[in-house]
Amino acid sequence: MQQSPGSQTSNTRILVGVSTKMYLGYRDSLDWLERLQHEVDTRPALAAGRVVPFVIPSFPVLPAAARLLAGSPLLLGAQNCGWADGPWTGEVAPSMLAELGVRLVEIGHAERRRHFNEDDAMITRKVRAADDAGLAALLCVGERDGGQPAAAADFVYRQIESAVDGDWDLAGRLVVAYEPVWAIGAAEPAAAAYVSDVVRRLRDQLTAAGVPGLPVIYGGSAKPGLLPDLEGVSGLFLGRFAHDPVNFGTVLDEALVLAEGLPATDPATVGHVQP
Repeated sequence: MQQSPGSQTSNTRILVGVSTKMYLGYRDSLDWLERLQHEVDTRPALAAGRVVPFVIPSFPVLPAAARLLAGSPLLLGAQNCGWADGPWTGEVAPSMLAELGVRLVEIGHAERRRHFNEDDAMITRKVRAADDAGLAALLCVGERDGGQPAAAADFVYRQIESAVDGDWDLAGRLVVAYEPVWAIGAAEPAAAAYVSDVVRRLRDQLTAAGVPGLPVIYGGSAKPGLLPDLEGVSGLFLGRFAHDPVNFGTVLDEALVLAEGLPATDPATVGHVQP
């Protein structure tokens, strides 16, 4: 069902992004980025900033990606960060990511929570460190098992509250990626009605907390055709379906249609973070 822009999102922008995780090698990543940039550059309507595209490649690709994307509406993100500068072997400081031209950073992805034992306290430290470095924290949240939308919304709200340690001013600078754990890597995304219900309930709670316009994008086997059926969602966080750049372009087109009539805004901002 086609939604009006007002029902699509309470935010003034629609975000469409993709992470490569570890699926692509270095050379393949750069080739893919060039093709992805072509999909963006051939859509001049993106310059209005109503739809904000972003891409999150692997760490070693970031310097070359920053050079490749210079001047493009396509914003650069990182898949993770450490929680401080200093003696943390193997970690990457948010300050270095900012120096490289990274604009947002994934924090708290379900895979890191499960396989790398990232707990709530660690995620809170990372969110604060990213914010201090001027990066938008792309906070990944989502319930472990399918169930009732009310319970899912409550769980996600508690994850957000924990990640900012109750600092709702900080929460207002986040981008939230709602990714039901049970939908990640599945053949199909969570049902649009379910996602819309969860996000509607979550927005009621966020409004009570003072952050009604917090961007909440959906991820979890997201693919073309899903976005027009969602209500109250601020965009999509794509995975393997966008390894074909044409699919990314298709979702951008869907987002641009939904964004018609929204006010133009600065495309160089994500959430409330300035470049």
